[in-house]
Amino acid sequence: MRGSERASLELIGLLLHSLEVVFSANTGFSMSIYDVTSRSIYLRWSKFSGASSYRVTATAVNTVGHSLLAHFSDVTLKSTLTSLIPNTVYAIQAEAIDKNGIILAETQTMQSTAPDIPVIDQAYSKLSNSITVEWRAVPGATSYLLSAQDGDSCIETVVTKSPGTVMGLEPATCYRITIRSVNAGGKSRPSPSRKTTTVLSAPILSVSSPSYDSIAVSWKAVYMAVGFSVSLMRSDGLGRMLKQNTTNTSFIFSNLDPGTLYTIKAYAWNANGLPGDDFTYNQRTSPKAPADVQVAFNSGVLRAIVSWMPAEGALTYSVTASSGLLKLKCNTTSSSCIIPSLQCGSEYSVSVTAHNDAGSSNPTDAVSLKTIPCAPGNISTEEDEHGNLLVSWSRVNFGHYYVVFVKSDDGLEVYCNTSHTQCHFQSDCGFTYFISVFAYNKAGQSPLGDVFNYTTAPCCPSNFRAVLVSSDTVEVSWSPVRGAEMYETKAASWRGTVLCNDTATACTLSALRCDTRYNVTVYSFSEARGSNTSCASKYVATAPCSPEIKNISKEALSVISVHWQSNNEEATYIVTARGETGLWHCTSSGNSCTLINLPCGSAFSVSVIARSPAGQSLPSYSVPLETGACCPSGVKLYRLGNNGIRVYWRASEETISYITDLCGSKGNFTCTPSSGVSYCDITEIPCGDVYTVVVSPATDKRLKLTFCPKKIYSVTCSGSSVGMGKNTQYIHFNSHVHRSMLPLYKTKLQIIYT
Repeated sequence: MRGSERASLELIGLLLHSLEVVFSANTGFSMSIYDVTSRSIYLRWSKFSGASSYRVTATAVNTVGHSLLAHFSDVTLKSTLTSLIPNTVYAIQAEAIDKNGIILAETQTMQSTAPDIPVIDQAYSKLSNSITVEWRAVPGATSYLLSAQDGDSCIETVVTKSPGTVMGLEPATCYRITIRSVNAGGKSRPSPSRKTTTVLSAPILSVSSPSYDSIAVSWKAVYMAVGFSVSLMRSDGLGRMLKQNTTNTSFIFSNLDPGTLYTIKAYAWNANGLPGDDFTYNQRTSPKAPADVQVAFNSGVLRAIVSWMPAEGALTYSVTASSGLLKLKCNTTSSSCIIPSLQCGSEYSVSVTAHNDAGSSNPTDAVSLKTIPCAPGNISTEEDEHGNLLVSWSRVNFGHYYVVFVKSDDGLEVYCNTSHTQCHFQSDCGFTYFISVFAYNKAGQSPLGDVFNYTTAPCCPSNFRAVLVSSDTVEVSWSPVRGAEMYETKAASWRGTVLCNDTATACTLSALRCDTRYNVTVYSFSEARGSNTSCASKYVATAPCSPEIKNISKEALSVISVHWQSNNEEATYIVTARGETGLWHCTSSGNSCTLINLPCGSAFSVSVIARSPAGQSLPSYSVPLETGACCPSGVKLYRLGNNGIRVYWRASEETISYITDLCGSKGNFTCTPSSGVSYCDITEIPCGDVYTVVVSPATDKRLKLTFCPKKIYSVTCSGSSVGMGKNTQYIHFNSHVHRSMLPLYKTKLQIIYT
């Protein structure tokens, strides 16, 4: 390649990147190009001061001998260069010349002409919104501009080669079609136009499957259409195609396969018989109803499992279980479904419907389902005195037979199977029974209803003991019995009733009437059942009533009679006189008794008790008694020789025996004379001591009584006298005598001389 050609190519390349690059000197003179066609370049330049004319030269690059020269007056500032070669680069120079022909300024630019005008071979419409144009390629064209004009509306599109399609057109509309070629320099003039009409728009289908073997197609009228063609074929290509030409706007294809996907195509044609756009739609026929519906009932959870054979083309299934106004449903994509929350004692009609995007099948023939019966209600229990329980209940729907389970609180369980509504069971006292009643049918066992509990009356205490612990108190004891939470002991007589309640197995009945026959019964009690009123009783008689002493009379010195009020039947009375010297008794079945040989000068407490086979009464109130003021009087001492003393007294009664006691620091001395003797001698008594002297009556048992007064004597050894000092006789007082009474007992005694 020659150097000049290489330079020309580089220049052309530069021009292709910037077609309006303007070269000018720093004179302010410039030139611009404002339009380019295949054979023309439209340019303008600026006015230059001092110029009287302008000269424009256009020289084709790489084309020998083709140039163009034009002169213009100073008032002309633009020009059109014509008769140029299409798709050719020109070097264009503009010069400003004064009146003397001198070039004042110049400017240069490079510009390519547009490609040549294309020629349309054919234009046609296959789609209602487009027209396709075919033409021969134009040298140098880098793209083409297609135009579709309808009145004032014009739609253009740029394509790179033939054929090209103008989109966005209206259906069934006539358009004037032109084409221009384009390169970097510009675009050519429009080609000669062609008139072309777009085809009809496609009918917009509404498709449905009214049944499992049919598809209904409908559409709206299409502008300029005189007829329609609708075809249908399985989407999987199997089978033959069905086609129908019609002037209506709907059609139904029948005898189709259920649940099968079909492809539907439809188009309209115009008066010339030209078809328009077609519309394609995929539609599945609705499924056929499932077959072989099976229902399995689960009685434990009150639900049913429904299964069936799958239906062709079904996407989902719905199961409906109807019972009156109640409807239960479940949906699934598989061939089985669980219906929960069924009601006991009900009959359901179960049907299955298949679904797909086309619609639903008809429901299957209903399958009847009877659920388990409900738990029996109104359970009642009656207990008779023979130890039998009668359990009864209400009949329930669909209950073929019943089973009653009775479990006692010790774990033993029995049952009864019957087609009736009651059962008999043996029962024992003191047990709690838990009663459950179930109903059965072919579907199974009813749910567990309320567990009814029944507690029998507690057992009666047997072999109880009643012991009289006092005249008015009976202690009753027994062994614990089953079912008893508390016991009530009842003692009844014609005079009244005494009760005792306790949780223990013993009870003390107090404040009973004496000398009374009571009917004693121990009843067991429970919170649930109350008292067992069938318990046996025992008769218990109380002890005699306590006697009441009316008076006591003295019959002699040592004899008294006690009188009381007798208020008991078949009782023996015992009188007791209790004193310091002992006890004296007498017994009588009447209302008086005599006590003899009571010691004189003694204090007694007299009481009476009554005895019978039932026991002993409480003692009567005690009555105090004192026997006769029998101590001797005039007690004196006489010396008998050197070491002897005689104690002398005056006896209160000749038959009384006395005992004499002398007590001193040097010894104690006692003498007992014979009965009827009023003195006593004591020998060998030491002198020089103070003695306490007491003369006391003696009992039959030779016991001395200690209630007689004491006297103090002083026995001296100087002289020959025995006596006592002045005011030395004292009376010994018992603890119950107050000291303020001491002066009453102080006496002055005579000194005795031998």
